[in-house]
Amino acid sequence: MGVDHVSLRPVVEDDLETLERFTAEPEAGGAFNWLGWSDPHRWRRQWAENGFFDAESGRLLVVRGAERLGFVSWRKALTSRNSHCWNVGILLLPEARGRGFGTEAQRLLARYLFAHTGVARVEAVTEATNIAEQRALEKAGFTREGVLRGYAFRNGRWRDAVIYSVLRDEVELPD
Repeated sequence: MGVDHVSLRPVVEDDLETLERFTAEPEAGGAFNWLGWSDPHRWRRQWAENGFFDAESGRLLVVRGAERLGFVSWRKALTSRNSHCWNVGILLLPEARGRGFGTEAQRLLARYLFAHTGVARVEAVTEATNIAEQRALEKAGFTREGVLRGYAFRNGRWRDAVIYSVLRDEVELPD
């Protein structure tokens, strides 16, 4: 089973233990996503509240068959008084990284968001030193737009980030 068998699906209660690894195990978050200890119950609370879907954000599990690989997420980013785009992210378990799953999951997420919402733009931001994620975004069809200086605080200092986007007319949607 290869990368072409990666899919996205809604999170179910049995998946919560997998998601909890990201707040309980520093190595699960990895070098770019471990932001320190945080509320260990937030996953269960948010899932019970709305199943990880509301008008402002969402989260889907990344799977390959029955194997849980991680998750993708999106949140509304206002672009003007009367428009917005989606800002997306991904977090894969350590055992799923470096195998092309992230590229395919992000490609699928962009297609999903364009197929089911009216936005014209999907964007992603990653640390400037996260070369693997930059490559994955480019392979998924995103275009690098520029550097955001002093954008995010992690591990004791402010980090530069790189912003990427893909536009609706750049993505082939299913009929």
